[in-house]
Amino acid sequence: MWLHASCFLEFQIPVPTPFLLMLRPRSGLQQWIAREEYVLSPSVPAVEFTDLFGNLCQRLVAPAGYFSVRTSADIETANACDTSPGAPFVEVQQLPAETLPFLYPSRYCESDRFTDMAASLAAGRAAGYDQCHAIVEYIRNTVRYTPGLGQQIISAGEVNQSGSGVCRDMAHLGIACCRALSIPARLVVGYLEALEPMDLHAWLEAYVGNRWYTFDPTQADLQGGRVAIAYGRDAADVAIYTQFGNPVGLLNMTINVDRMPGPP
Repeated sequence: MWLHASCFLEFQIPVPTPFLLMLRPRSGLQQWIAREEYVLSPSVPAVEFTDLFGNLCQRLVAPAGYFSVRTSADIETANACDTSPGAPFVEVQQLPAETLPFLYPSRYCESDRFTDMAASLAAGRAAGYDQCHAIVEYIRNTVRYTPGLGQQIISAGEVNQSGSGVCRDMAHLGIACCRALSIPARLVVGYLEALEPMDLHAWLEAYVGNRWYTFDPTQADLQGGRVAIAYGRDAADVAIYTQFGNPVGLLNMTINVDRMPGPP
């Protein structure tokens, strides 16, 4: 399918402030970026670089006063997410080097604390995809999804204790449990067609059967129409904007995702 996705951010900047932005999706096996627009107002110099996880990042200094960022893209993406029940566990010694950072505990995915829980959830399931599916089903059935109520980032341990969370928090718990089973897992932030209420969305990917597969604890049926913007170990790696220095007021964030009848 073809999607038109856009993000509009408005800030009130007290003093010139350094920013790192992460707002450009990349073309890859699951998506093709056919057209992009990226507008800074007022216009300021920006430098783009690629971070350790392959994300496109933009570095700039926002001037004092009103400042906005508007991005949009036309993207071809899959109608449905690939699934592969029975896809096997990949032994750690056989994993590609680029997947290894997604095995370790991280700030919001303290996988070293979930060894017993993950083993219990995965008991009786074939090692690999089926274990990940069992973990995600447990989260979906036991953690209350509360979209729009997740301003403060919480860890896997905190969401497991509270029993509720936003998409990002639920993904953190899934990632921690997968890593506890020595399955690489990463957080994905991006767009999802028909999300209600419309916002950025977060889900997880796990590496089994020699490739990454999508899992989403917020959905009973895995929905396609996804556009990945950023990948990371947890939410600390995938913030769409990070400002340094004095606090900055975010006046508005508007996300839109619309299906297009065909290519642009």
